[in-house]
Amino acid sequence: MAFLNADQRQKLANDLKELKFNQAKGRVRGMDAASRLAYYRNSQGVGRWLTRYDLPTLGTRVTLVETNGVKSKDGKLRSEFGFSEVIVEALPGNNS
Repeated sequence: MAFLNADQRQKLANDLKELKFNQAKGRVRGMDAASRLAYYRNSQGVGRWLTRYDLPTLGTRVTLVETNGVKSKDGKLRSEFGFSEVIVEALPGNNS
C-alpha cells in the first residue's frame, strides 16, 4: 500500500474530526494492520491530552487531542474529556 500524500492526510483529518473520540480511535486502529499506539491520553500541556498512533504502512502519524475539564456532580468532581482536534502528519521517510 502506498503512503498517504498531503491531500489524503488532510481528508483523513477532516473525516476524523466529525467522529467521537472512541470512533476516531477505532477508525485509526483499523486503517493499518501494523498500527502502533505511541501513547494514550498523555498530558503534554495544561488541559490537553494526546493519543498518538503511528501507521507505518501508510507513512502517517495521527494524534487525537482532547481537552480535559472538571465537572461537579452530587458534590463529587469528575473529569470530562472533550474531543477537540486531530493532527495528521507524515512519518519520517514519507516524502509524498
